[in-house]
Amino acid sequence: MTITLNHTIVPCFDKQASAELYCRLFGFEYLGKFSHFIVVRVNDTLCLDFDNKEKFESHHYAFKVSEQEFDEIFARLQAEKLKYGSGPTEAENMTINHNYGGRGVYFRDPNGHLLELLTADYEMPPQ
Repeated sequence: MTITLNHTIVPCFDKQASAELYCRLFGFEYLGKFSHFIVVRVNDTLCLDFDNKEKFESHHYAFKVSEQEFDEIFARLQAEKLKYGSGPTEAENMTINHNYGGRGVYFRDPNGHLLELLTADYEMPPQ
């Protein structure tokens, strides 16, 4: 059996609003309340479990998407009037990148988590 990531917890200030934003932006399936989490389905094998916390560190979540999905999500990102940028340290320069022959963009959700969309995998140097 191939090992897959089944779910991860996304700490946030408002789990309901955060789950709804991710569903609007990415088109994820809203599953609703499970225990004290709000759960959204990313794909057949991965869910995000949103959980309210008073304090937490910023996380980075990167999502590989098709070119068409990039266009659709990027349009929704702009409609939400969220700042975006071309890199993790330039998440508000209002440009996208074209790394590795694809496109990518970074932006922060209202919790401060750094989100990334990319259409091409990183090219790792041979070892």
